[in-house]
Amino acid sequence: QVQLVESGGGLVQTGGSLRLSCAASGRTFSTYSMGWFRQAPGKDREFVAAISWRGPSTRYADSVKGRFTISRDNAKNTVYLQMNSLKPDDTAVYYCTVDTKPYGSIWDLGANSYWGQGTQVTVSS
Repeated sequence: QVQLVESGGGLVQTGGSLRLSCAASGRTFSTYSMGWFRQAPGKDREFVAAISWRGPSTRYADSVKGRFTISRDNAKNTVYLQMNSLKPDDTAVYYCTVDTKPYGSIWDLGANSYWGQGTQVTVSS
């Protein structure tokens, strides 16, 4: 059974940094795209960042480009999200996601994916 466990969320001031981690278990994910979405109160879940199984290639939402960096450690079955220069608009529950099929495109991540339980990130002004 696939399980994704996020960690690293918390409360930070504007301009601060946080590093989210997502440990995946249940299979080896070295050939699967992985990524992060977020959901703010009263809003739909939105894409944040994705990383491919090969390359790796990355993709970011325009709102986080230049501030967030996604990376992965296949030996640890873990994906990370380094978040710098945080803003109050970044406040949300952040969800880790992994594609259900290997060799998928990072542009399709989220359509058919496994999801973690989420970790809260709060940025105070």
